[in-house]
Amino acid sequence: MAEHMQLSKRLQAIGSFISRDSSFADIGSDHAYLPCYICLQHPNVQAIAGEVNEGPWNRAKETVSHYRLTDRIEVRMGNGLEILTKHDKIDTVVIAGMGGSLITTILTAGIEKLATVDRIIAQPNNHAYVIRRFMALYHYEIIDELIIEENGQIYEIIISDKKQPTDQDITTDVVQKQWLFGPILMEQKSAIFLKKWQAERDKLHRIIQQMKKAKVPDNDKLIRLENRLTWIKEVLS
Repeated sequence: MAEHMQLSKRLQAIGSFISRDSSFADIGSDHAYLPCYICLQHPNVQAIAGEVNEGPWNRAKETVSHYRLTDRIEVRMGNGLEILTKHDKIDTVVIAGMGGSLITTILTAGIEKLATVDRIIAQPNNHAYVIRRFMALYHYEIIDELIIEENGQIYEIIISDKKQPTDQDITTDVVQKQWLFGPILMEQKSAIFLKKWQAERDKLHRIIQQMKKAKVPDNDKLIRLENRLTWIKEVLS
């Protein structure tokens, strides 16, 4: 049945990192498309689809019912990870299609709910930097990253597995650059990666030029932006 369900390139990429016997939670599930797709592919998967508002919650329930998966996918309404209980034994959490700051807020607020979670798959629409910083602070290791383009939008997907705490110095420029560009993405330097950061370089250059024309320039912010521009140029070179 999975082949009859249409799924975006973005969600298919996310789903490729969910194991065949996973018990996963999809937070902000968007009609429960991803849980249904994965459960149709893999008969041992169990899922929880979370929505914060009644309209999307009802639509997610309709999708699950349509594909006759009510015995394997539970649709819950609530804010972020608060929908999970210790009895769920979730091993994977997916949070996709939101801003990076919101994703980080959700993960931080529900940090105790991640006790059994070995993998976090995050797809921020922006500010991926804060996602990577969260992973470092809460002892998740980025094991893979994807950057894809769909319908004119560029998306980064960050896959992180739980690791043992370490004493890594997270204040170094090397670490900060990895958070900004992605440790794996900056090594691969795919065509889409280069396209994204070329656009960011040009945008940042315009912003800096405009700020310099201000009657009272914000020098501290200018220094930060010029440092970031230097990093971008180094990565693109």
